Amino acid sequence: MTDAWDRFNWLWEILFAVAYLATTVLVVLDEDDPARTAVAVGALTALALTYLLWGRGVVRDDGHLRQRWSLAVVVLVLVGVAMFANTTASFVLFMVCPLLFSTLEFRPAAVLTTVAILLSPLSSIVNDGLRGPALHILLPMTAILVVFGILSGKFIMHVIDESRGRADLIAQLEASQAEVARLSREAGTAAERERLAREIHDTLAQGFTSIVTLAQAIESEVDTEPAAARRHAELAARTARDNLTEARAMVAALAPADLTSGSLVDAVRRLADRLADETGVAVQCEVDSGLPALTMAGEVVLLRGAQEALNNVRRHAGASAVFVRLSLVDSSVRLSVRDDGAGFDPDRADGFGLRGMRSRAEQVGGRLSVRSGPSGTELTLEVPA
Repeated sequence: MTDAWDRFNWLWEILFAVAYLATTVLVVLDEDDPARTAVAVGALTALALTYLLWGRGVVRDDGHLRQRWSLAVVVLVLVGVAMFANTTASFVLFMVCPLLFSTLEFRPAAVLTTVAILLSPLSSIVNDGLRGPALHILLPMTAILVVFGILSGKFIMHVIDESRGRADLIAQLEASQAEVARLSREAGTAAERERLAREIHDTLAQGFTSIVTLAQAIESEVDTEPAAARRHAELAARTARDNLTEARAMVAALAPADLTSGSLVDAVRRLADRLADETGVAVQCEVDSGLPALTMAGEVVLLRGAQEALNNVRRHAGASAVFVRLSLVDSSVRLSVRDDGAGFDPDRADGFGLRGMRSRAEQVGGRLSVRSGPSGTELTLEVPA
């Protein structure tokens, strides 16, 4: 991952190259002894190659602690060789000190940096004695360099820590985003499964239930009441065609087929007529005039509610009369389905149909209420206009 340290690493590379080249040129110009010059330049070149071929990977790729210490020791040894061969090689400290702080933790890096800086006056003493011409300048400069080196090292460590901290934070954020995306996909998948389950329950399953009921009626009537059997066969065929249309609509991710071919009022009337035809129950359907236009989502909620309510009447109520009404109440369109059947306890009902209706209503800001008792059941579903 690219962080701030990586983005600005090219500046350090330039400093390294300039420090190496400048120090090498100064050593060549300063030293009269070719052997000492060769040793100093060789040590400086070995230092540069050590960093380019090995040190860059250790520093940038978070090498193991043993590798880091090995690199630091090799660097310190090569710096010592270059300085003792020629004290002018001390200028290489401008690249060595940052390298040590980039390689080790702050305390060991500060110690090794101090040792590297002290090699400069020590090499002067070894080469020229205590009366060396540059010693009186090197001693105060050494004190300044030690303080400056430690402070700059502290700054370098701070930059590295901040950079790595940001990189870790970015990695955590990316991981969190990936986790949120995964959970969102799972939640979306679960919601889609629930939606499909409601669609299948409210359409195909109810249609198949009607077909099974009609087939049983046909089986019992085919010998004794051929006319009734033919009428039920026609109803079964019509229900099967409607189911096929619904299945195709779901596959194509379209609105319910009843709504694509007509209005909500027409669809509810067809449901009421179908219940009357299939069961012989007296079904009355009333619609208030001037109903406002609803969104497709609102119409789907009311249509599926009517399908579920009438299917429950068909399967469970044992009713002799059913009343269906669409009306406008307080800026909401209300669907009311009332029967005179056996009734049930809404608090103990755990069917998927009621849960699905309530969930659909809540998704569009509507509400569902059910009242039931020995004298019948009334289901009321309201959707905002």
